[in-house]
Amino acid sequence: MLDYAVELTKDATQIKRDHHQRLRNAGFDDTAILQITLIASWFNYINRVADALGVGRELQSAPGGASH
Repeated sequence: MLDYAVELTKDATQIKRDHHQRLRNAGFDDTAILQITLIASWFNYINRVADALGVGRELQSAPGGASH
């Protein structure tokens, strides 16, 4: 499952049927595979949003006191 989540994070376009079959072979059904995919994708999405907005880090002040 973790290998799948890493591959999904790196490049979701590279996920193939074989990835899903390996999860099935490990005991995950289609509902579980969907849930794994949704949760990993949501974390990837929300982390990108947070990174873009500077959440969790101090933003530099622009000239004139405005923040970026």
